[in-house]
Amino acid sequence: MRMLTLVFPCILHHSTQQPPTIVEKKKVFGSIISSPRGNLSLQQVIHLANVYLENAAKSTDPDILLVLCHDVEVSLFQAKKAAKNTEDKAMRYGIATVYIGLGDLLDHHGHGNEAKAFYKKSDKLG
Repeated sequence: MRMLTLVFPCILHHSTQQPPTIVEKKKVFGSIISSPRGNLSLQQVIHLANVYLENAAKSTDPDILLVLCHDVEVSLFQAKKAAKNTEDKAMRYGIATVYIGLGDLLDHHGHGNEAKAFYKKSDKLG
């Protein structure tokens, strides 16, 4: 039986060092991350992203931290799509603030390149 290790953002490494197949990635991440957010309001999605971010910051397990960071990213992706259709500056600011927090957390844990990407996303939101 092969062991799977999660690595941010969506890369799996097998103990046998073989690259994972797309099917393996979808199976693992689909069962871990897939949670419906479609019925949530934009404000609720931002709140959920903050909850994930707070729990990631409290985690002492680096794998769990990265899974929670990915949950933040998925939530923010949906929020950002919804925010494109609104002129609500407070919502855009809320999303940008969570992106900054995610970048700070990832940077603190040695994921500088990913952090820079989230800082850029925050800047685009204004």
